[in-house]
Amino acid sequence: MRLHRLDITAFGPFGGTQGVDFDDLSAAGIFLLHGPTGAGKTSVLDAVCYALYGSVPGARQSGQGTALRSDHAAAGTRTEVRLELTVAGRRLEVTRQPPWQRPKLRGKGTTVDKAQTWLREYDAAAGAWKDLSRSHQEIGEEITQLLGMSREQFCQVVLLPQGDFARFLRADAEARGKLLGRLFDTRRFADVEQRLAERRRATEARVRKGDAALLADAHRMQQAAGDAMELSELAPGEPGLAETVLGAAAVARSTARELLTVADCRLAAAESAHAAADRALAGARELDRLQRRHAEARERAARLAERTEAYEAAQRRMERSRKAEAVAPALELRDAADSEHRRASAAEARARAQLPDSLVGAGAAGLAAAARRAAEELGGLESARRAERRVTELVEERAGLDRQERTDADVLHEAETWLAGWETTRAGLRARVDDAQEAATRAGQLAVQRDPARRRLDAARQRDGFAADTEDAQRRALGSAEAAVAARAHWLDLKEQRLSGIAAELAAALADGTPCAVCGATEHPAPARRFDGHVDREAEERALADYQRADERRAEDERRLGTVREALAAATAEAGDAPTARLAEEAAALEREYEAARAAGSRLHAAQEELRRAEHEHEQRVAARQQAAVRSASRVAGRERLEREQTALEEELTRVRGGAGSVAARVAQLERRAALLTDAADTARLAEEAAQRLKDADARAADAAFRAGFDTPADAAAALLDDEARRELQRRLDARDVEESAVRAILAEADTVDAARRPAADPHAAERAAADAARLLREASSARDAAARRCAELDRLSARAADSVRGLAPLREEHTRVARLSGLAAGTSADNERRMRLESYVLAARLEQVAAAATARLTRMSAGRYTLVHSDDRTGRGRSGLGLHVVDAWTGRERDTATLSGGETFFASLALALGLADVVTDEAGGVRLDTLFIDEGFGSLDDQTLDEVLDVLDSLRERDRSVGIVSHVADLRRRIHAQLEVGKGRSGSTLRQRGTG
Repeated sequence: MRLHRLDITAFGPFGGTQGVDFDDLSAAGIFLLHGPTGAGKTSVLDAVCYALYGSVPGARQSGQGTALRSDHAAAGTRTEVRLELTVAGRRLEVTRQPPWQRPKLRGKGTTVDKAQTWLREYDAAAGAWKDLSRSHQEIGEEITQLLGMSREQFCQVVLLPQGDFARFLRADAEARGKLLGRLFDTRRFADVEQRLAERRRATEARVRKGDAALLADAHRMQQAAGDAMELSELAPGEPGLAETVLGAAAVARSTARELLTVADCRLAAAESAHAAADRALAGARELDRLQRRHAEARERAARLAERTEAYEAAQRRMERSRKAEAVAPALELRDAADSEHRRASAAEARARAQLPDSLVGAGAAGLAAAARRAAEELGGLESARRAERRVTELVEERAGLDRQERTDADVLHEAETWLAGWETTRAGLRARVDDAQEAATRAGQLAVQRDPARRRLDAARQRDGFAADTEDAQRRALGSAEAAVAARAHWLDLKEQRLSGIAAELAAALADGTPCAVCGATEHPAPARRFDGHVDREAEERALADYQRADERRAEDERRLGTVREALAAATAEAGDAPTARLAEEAAALEREYEAARAAGSRLHAAQEELRRAEHEHEQRVAARQQAAVRSASRVAGRERLEREQTALEEELTRVRGGAGSVAARVAQLERRAALLTDAADTARLAEEAAQRLKDADARAADAAFRAGFDTPADAAAALLDDEARRELQRRLDARDVEESAVRAILAEADTVDAARRPAADPHAAERAAADAARLLREASSARDAAARRCAELDRLSARAADSVRGLAPLREEHTRVARLSGLAAGTSADNERRMRLESYVLAARLEQVAAAATARLTRMSAGRYTLVHSDDRTGRGRSGLGLHVVDAWTGRERDTATLSGGETFFASLALALGLADVVTDEAGGVRLDTLFIDEGFGSLDDQTLDEVLDVLDSLRERDRSVGIVSHVADLRRRIHAQLEVGKGRSGSTLRQRGTG
């Protein structure tokens, strides 16, 4: 990589546009970059880094790039860095513009422009530049790929910071590891360490989880086995845990089986004793039952003997009842005939009481003849009854005609009255329909006008509110702008005061024997003193912070003002210039008119319905009037016909009624007389027949009683029993017979008689003995079941524990293997004698390469005295791998680099930086670095050593390299002719090339 030209505009301390021609500077091989403190020497290197990577090294990169802008630049000048370089045989031009706040083109305030990036390549054949990309991401990836280095590697290899490498020489292994890790990107090896550690923790957790489950089964087995299993205190992950658990489980299973055998023997003995006790209890209970059965039978026989007389009387009563049952049918017939005779006599007496005196003594035949005569007369009056009913119907029909005539007259009058005003009514209803239709149309038109009026009114109200907000935002923006200007002026004053007294501030950090950061001298005969009112760094930074906060407030207020103005313009465009009150009044009037029209239009349907109903009623009334006229004409003929028929019928009825008021009255008289005569004849005949049947029944009853052995029918009736009494008496007799038979059978049983001769039984004692035997059996059975469950549970848990042990075996092997690899990679394993981590091991190899490359230059700088070597010895209790020693050829001893003097440390760190640049270049794919920069440290060298260092740097030209030295040492300005001088002033820094061309 070779730099050709750098152009800087409004960047860092450079307020204007400055250019650097690296081709001109590189022609001499070595060039010097010098200038006063704070002028911007480092900013030149920052510009190179920013052009390539879009950011600057370390803490100088802040925000989104806005901090890179020069405070000395004009408001309209944009910050820009353009770098022309050759890399990998391609000549490229990179232009970058960080984001910046520029003044608005319209109005006041500022706006932010986004960052811009351009990448161009020179086409030698065409003799012109061609654009490659304007994408930040694409350009960044292209530059990184061509250089083969990250920004951090570039800053260490191309921009050699001597202070960092001096600290690298004196640093411990951990600090060296951090720097080398950033340069050589050994994160993948650290990732391997982390991955192995994660796998070790994961497998360990799985093993512990399996051991915990195994221990849980072991505790369950211990709980099931009770005292038969002893288990020592174990923890998950302990060696030999599985063997201990399985051994204890085997002992517990053997002991449990022995206890099960003992429990089986005890259960068999208890079952035999329980069976014997049950047999004895059954015998005692049977003997007690038979003895009680015999005693009860003796008692029942005694009670039967006491009730013998009552039993015999009941037998005689039952015998007389059976004989009387033969007379019972004749007695029942006689009672029925007597009841029938009494009823017939009573009915006859009632019928004769209603007859005329002339017929009271007549017989049944005379009464029947009188009834026939009355019936014949009644039959002759049937036609007269029909005529009388017809006269009644005619009267009702004539009355109906009168009612119809009155109804039709009312209908005609009402129809004529209603139809007389029909035209007026129809015109009024049609007018209502037309008015409602017109109102509905008007409401639709007004509805279209409502929304625009409302939106305009809302916009007018927002316009008034935004107008007030705009005035407030203008006042705040003006106040914050004035405050920001005042804060910036205060900060610039303090900054100028501090720069005036910067020498005293630097002198405060000087100490005897310590090199000056500016000139490198170790003696300080007249350091500058602080004067009254001196401004230190903290005061300047506070003023800068105050200014930045004030500027942020100003920008925020201006953004808020712009937002409010945009909203005001939008609201004004919508509402116009009309006052809000007038718009509100117009909207309210429009709303009222719309509501009135909508209310009137809502009555359209009701008016249409009312018109339809009125037209329908008109049709009905016209039809009713016509029908009433037709009915009136037909009623005249009907009334005349009814009058003729009624006159003829009334003449016939007058002749038939005789002395009765009506034919019906005459019919009723004849019907009542015929009914009385017929009833009297029937009851007289029935009474005669009932008397004859009663006489016959008395004779049959007397004959049946005599044949049954009774003196009279009354004696036979007294001996009869009803069904319930007879069943009760028979039940008592049957119960006596059954009881007597049962007692005789019991007293004849051989086993019952034998039991009565034996001593009295004691079932209670036998029950107690059986209960004791049952209790012992239950206890033995429970003990046996518990022993069986214990064996089964131990077998199940042992099998599960064995399965767990077999399942954990591969996992234990994997954990052992992963833990060993993780320990080796992390440097904690006993097999890793030097306790080197994997990443440290890789970095140690890189450090060996760096030390070898640095020694080639260090030997020449130190006139063959010093050589850098890598050491992997442990320091104290720490880890080894990244040690760095120097071998002194004059003493033949190897010692730590921290023992070098200030000048020796400088050229050793310079050699180390150059060696590191070569190794990183090879690591990056062999990209050639034709331009290098070395920052500070030359003031600590004597003249001879300085000559040797410059000779080494000058030898880099043999490889067509150019080296830029950044230093304050005055002697270098005499030795190096090609120079890039950085000057500073109130309007910003400037660049000037000397000794070139």
